[in-house]
Amino acid sequence: MIDVATNIFITLFGVFFFLSVILIHEAGHFFTAKLSGIRVNEFAIGMGPKIFSFKRSETLYTIRALPIGGFCAMEGEDEKSNSEDSFNSKSVWARILVISAGAILNILLGLLLNFILLAQKPCFASMTIEKFADNSVSEKSGLQASDTIKYFNGYSVSSERDLNFAISTTKSSEVNITVERNGKKINLDKVEFGTEKLNDGKEYIKADFFLKKINKNIFSWIVESFKDTVSTVKIVWFSTIGLITGKINIKEVSGPIGIVTAVGKAASTGLQTNILKAVENITFMMMLITVNLGVFNLFPLPALDGGRLVFLVIEALTKKHIPRKYEGLIHATGLILLILTMVVFSFGDIVRIIKGG
Repeated sequence: MIDVATNIFITLFGVFFFLSVILIHEAGHFFTAKLSGIRVNEFAIGMGPKIFSFKRSETLYTIRALPIGGFCAMEGEDEKSNSEDSFNSKSVWARILVISAGAILNILLGLLLNFILLAQKPCFASMTIEKFADNSVSEKSGLQASDTIKYFNGYSVSSERDLNFAISTTKSSEVNITVERNGKKINLDKVEFGTEKLNDGKEYIKADFFLKKINKNIFSWIVESFKDTVSTVKIVWFSTIGLITGKINIKEVSGPIGIVTAVGKAASTGLQTNILKAVENITFMMMLITVNLGVFNLFPLPALDGGRLVFLVIEALTKKHIPRKYEGLIHATGLILLILTMVVFSFGDIVRIIKGG
């Protein structure tokens, strides 16, 4: 009975957690719209039927039944309006700011959370090799102590998170590495690494060197927080491109249900150690999700913020409004495709849960 109650609590916590990231995103649109003099007709968390609502001033605030998103409905954003406080009555640069604000706020939150995550670390890792493990394979095949790693299999690395991602996505034990050695960039072809099999049954290359440490002070703390945030943005970008190009299997992608489940697992896994570890795991998950949401929304796809930004940039360059009916049709089609995609991902989440994955 306790396990059932715990699972219910963790699930509800995961839903709340996911919606809080959505809330932050929509709040970015909401407050910049208000500051720009744009009327917000509805501010909604969740999608589908209303389960709770109240109205204050001209805005209807709603909580909707399906915890898979939210929206900030601005006057004249998706329909023609002659009102002075409509979205399209404002300058193109004001509208660009309003549309960008949600993603910007998500990424800024990610920066803050990275700052919090790094608080517990006594020092940070540079990208300069200090020494090698005993019987190091990579040392025998070209790497040297004091080399500063710049590219790992073509992936630019400037932080430990960059390097870990590059290592985790490398499928061959032979790696092309670019290093800085004695002030010069050197390309090392087919640097060999040993491999190890992890719990998921897959083999990964094993880094057999140790990196020099960076002393922790307020300056290095801030710099590393920025680096980790940029690294996370890059990871989201390359992962999404990998999904589009087929390099990443669609089965590995989670929808809202999978995200909620992952948050719950992170919390329960951390609790097996102590409450501080659970908080750390949850903070890391929230950082990943908020940066993912921010970056993904900036992709130039219909119905996403990035798709709307494309139309606004075209307008800024041509000084002409794109006909509303065409833009509306494109975004409506994109929204339908986006919802269908979420349904597919959610179905995959359910299948994985049933199978215990």
